[in-house]
Amino acid sequence: MDFVSIRVITDDIARLVAFYERAAGVRANWSTDDFAELRTASATLAIGSTRTVPMFAPGAARPADNRSVILEFRVDDVDGVHRDLAGSGLVEEFVQPPTTMPWGNRSLLLRDPDGHLVNFFTPVTEDALARFGG
Repeated sequence: MDFVSIRVITDDIARLVAFYERAAGVRANWSTDDFAELRTASATLAIGSTRTVPMFAPGAARPADNRSVILEFRVDDVDGVHRDLAGSGLVEEFVQPPTTMPWGNRSLLLRDPDGHLVNFFTPVTEDALARFGG
């Protein structure tokens, strides 16, 4: 099995794509006005509008309704991501400022415009760098 992507459903696809493009520094590939993907070397974040849900199963996904999943992005400079997003108006809430965690990652936890938890992290200890091959 290959894990290919995670898809987030939203009422405002343009707003959510703009947030992730800025936060992750990756341009989205738009397939239609209702579906975009941000591809990295290791994973893809797909973003679909609520208009796509009936194609699968009406009512199966509800936008801005997640409180259990954290989207995670490894970045080169988590403090730089924090500085960039702090005045952008794109962040729903900063849950935790950049903090070095016990497992060796410097981590920034925030809520995206739809309220999903997002963790940006940079490995900073030798052990953490070794885990991520860098």
